[in-house]
Amino acid sequence: MKIEQSLLRRMWPQGDRRVAGLIAGTAAVSESVFARFGIDTPDLVAHVMAQLSHECGAGQEVVENLDYTAARMMQVWPSRFPTLASAAPYAHNPRALANKVYNGRMGNRAGSDDGWSYRGRGAAQTTGREGYARLAALTGLDLVNHPELLIDPRYFLLCGVADFVACGCLPFARADDVVGVTRRLNGGTIGLAERKAWLASWKAALAEAPVVIASPPLAPDLPADPTLRPQPAPPPSRWSQLIAVLRAAFRRI
Repeated sequence: MKIEQSLLRRMWPQGDRRVAGLIAGTAAVSESVFARFGIDTPDLVAHVMAQLSHECGAGQEVVENLDYTAARMMQVWPSRFPTLASAAPYAHNPRALANKVYNGRMGNRAGSDDGWSYRGRGAAQTTGREGYARLAALTGLDLVNHPELLIDPRYFLLCGVADFVACGCLPFARADDVVGVTRRLNGGTIGLAERKAWLASWKAALAEAPVVIASPPLAPDLPADPTLRPQPAPPPSRWSQLIAVLRAAFRRI
């Protein structure tokens, strides 16, 4: 299946705001990416695109925003920041916050910059060195050394769909179980109502989209039927040759 650029632009109207060319790049590779992972029905495409639409904010939130206030940090990570004083050093300091909350887990090395380097990124908001390494193995892209490739328009959908499949979402999508898909991808049910709304929107949009059937390849040019080719005249008989000689002789008399 293929998502036409016009449809994706309608669903993600601000999709190019953060990454130029994201809409065109995603639409261009959609058919090959879905085929690669066996996403072969409109409902499966709808489940994938619903989750990715929510995760990346329809293309507007392709890199995790960690610019938090101290009060917000206490809400998101209450065990790490039980007081305003504990959160204050990381307020509006995204890099320090990423390393504080993500290092020492998800494959990120303690005391490193891994938390920042491997913060949520891409269509599925892949997070952690282990997550990036897993996608690298699935896609063949060097995402550990080049994490920015997750938001490259050429690979944005590939990485998002690979993460969807790697998380074990596909069986639940085949069963039309949006809760199961969400739990596998998210680890919980955060944003479930919005994900359900996205799923309904994508199902409706794909149902309205025309089915594009590729034209069969043109048949190779066939040689012309030899029976229709001009045939050489048969050689003249000896009798016809004699008549021709006599005619020529009479003309000279």
